[in-house]
Amino acid sequence: MTTLEIGAKAPEIIAKNQKGETINLSDFLGKKVILYFYPKDNTPGCTTEACNFRDNYQFLLGKGFEVLGVSIDSEQSHQKFIAKFELPFNLLADEDQKIVNDYGVWVEKNMYGKKYMGTARTTFVINEEGVIEHIIKKVDNKNASQQILDLYEAK
Repeated sequence: MTTLEIGAKAPEIIAKNQKGETINLSDFLGKKVILYFYPKDNTPGCTTEACNFRDNYQFLLGKGFEVLGVSIDSEQSHQKFIAKFELPFNLLADEDQKIVNDYGVWVEKNMYGKKYMGTARTTFVINEEGVIEHIIKKVDNKNASQQILDLYEAK
């Protein structure tokens, strides 16, 4: 399994967004990218996290960030999720699990004694040159945007 570290070049992403448009991570060179991985559209924790990014989206843009969400859900599922919660950013469909594997977030999980594979909620902050600047493994769904901003205000 891939284990990415701070300072590594972010693996290229070529994926369809909710509109069926191809999005390349390299299209965002020159901007900081908040690349957040979440388990599933329309689930409580994932909705809380997405809405936190929605509520702070204009502020994040003003600070030079772009937001991209990734899950293994389909484009259609993303369309419904975006419409229901008025999300202003792209969600990438990773149905073949290439991106979650490239970023090392497709992991074995354990719920009520049952083991299964799923996406580990993880946020990568990628700098203007396409290099991983921060990795947040303990995401606070309600304060996901602030977690990122705190990393930069501490400098």
